[in-house]
Amino acid sequence: MLSRSMYASALLSTLAAAAPAPQVSGYTNADAGFPQTPSSLGTPASVFGPDSQVAASAVTTISGYPRVSANVTGATSHGPYSGTATTTGAVTANTTLATGIAPLPPNPTATYYNAQGVLLNPAPAPYTPNGGLGTNGTEPRYMVNSDFDFESIALGLYQEWIELDLFNNGLAVFSEEDFLAAGLTAEDRAYIAFMAVQETGHATLLTNMLGEAAPPQCTYDYPFTTVREFIDFNQKLTRFGESGVWGFINHLDSREVGQLLAQSIATEARQQMSFRQMLGLHPMPVWFETGIPQSWAWTYLAPYISSCPENTTRLAWQNFPTLHIINQANPNRFSPNDTKDNEVTGQRIIDPSNSTLPANESCVNVNVTGYGCGPAIAHNRSEPLTFPGKLVNLTWDVPGQAVGPNNSYVTSTSAGAPSFVAWVSQLNLTYTPLEVTGANTGYTFQPASEVYQGDPAANDTMFIAITDSDLFLTPFNLSMINPHVVALGLYQAG
Repeated sequence: MLSRSMYASALLSTLAAAAPAPQVSGYTNADAGFPQTPSSLGTPASVFGPDSQVAASAVTTISGYPRVSANVTGATSHGPYSGTATTTGAVTANTTLATGIAPLPPNPTATYYNAQGVLLNPAPAPYTPNGGLGTNGTEPRYMVNSDFDFESIALGLYQEWIELDLFNNGLAVFSEEDFLAAGLTAEDRAYIAFMAVQETGHATLLTNMLGEAAPPQCTYDYPFTTVREFIDFNQKLTRFGESGVWGFINHLDSREVGQLLAQSIATEARQQMSFRQMLGLHPMPVWFETGIPQSWAWTYLAPYISSCPENTTRLAWQNFPTLHIINQANPNRFSPNDTKDNEVTGQRIIDPSNSTLPANESCVNVNVTGYGCGPAIAHNRSEPLTFPGKLVNLTWDVPGQAVGPNNSYVTSTSAGAPSFVAWVSQLNLTYTPLEVTGANTGYTFQPASEVYQGDPAANDTMFIAITDSDLFLTPFNLSMINPHVVALGLYQAG
């Protein structure tokens, strides 16, 4: 018995020595339950001979449904619009029932509560709890089912079309050397090219759900001149593209359309995360993704569409005036606090940060932990892009500006005097006071609000608006903020 005890003690001592140091502060239950020994890679393969022979049979490829656009270029071109609009404004209904939608109490049928966790109603079939929509055996119909559905999916299609062209455009206008200088290899370029192919499927899906009035691909005007700016623009465009869908998907009348749309927007979320990694930003610095109203997504998107073919279906959504963040943090700097005023490529709403910085100010080729921002799975910054309490300087445009396809949409607002700044991120809508310092000029401070304890609300590429009031709203009824929006911007936090 004595020798066994000594052996067991020696074995435990050896395993303890081999165990890794704790990686999670305060976590005390790290007993793995299996022997932990140092891993050995051994000698890597250097000879790559013939593959092993695997049993197989000849197959015939079953062709899928034809894509709307399998062409990498499509019927599009690039540059600003220089003509004169023949039609202006959003499409409107013949009759509008009210000037706004009044807030109401909760739906009177929303009374279900299950304190015991048992089934409270008869089950319609074995292993099928009572309730749910579209679960009664009816055949699915994958078509829009209301004006709200049509206008929402049409907006989504405008988004898919620009992404299809944008991803291919960056690959076409920048050389292999340009991408390598930004730390992106041939495999990264192939990855972006695959994302463009994904967009052909998304565009086909949404076109089919709309029918013959589906908008076609248009002409675009991009704000980037370098690969880093191209990637930055992509991560911002896919950010509001994803959030725009999360904002309306559960309001659709057609649950079938919502199902397929969710399966496509899940891919868009992966695209946005990938572009953040290519830019050296943390890939997912939040616990929850944000949903925004359709008019917000259209406001962000429209300035980059130059023109569309004649008789293209028009949208019903509002275009808000642009809110400019004067001291927007530049993710290309190793010290974002040194960002100069208006350090962006232009004056449109999601223009990327300027990447053409002096080498001794840039983080792109810095190989120092905490300061480098080259492509990576994840980076932790020694100096964050922004922080709670940061002074944020703002200016905003007056309404009445021509934007969007053929300069045929006009920015507008029905809000009163600018009084607050609304921060929309994760599950939160947070307001901070706006200090107006002049005509369409003011400042506020980044809020320190948390979603849940330990999760700062402002920690991503997020949404910011000037409003006339601090109306209490939640993710499901956020669109009710629209009549109170003075101007709309995009804030680079983190």
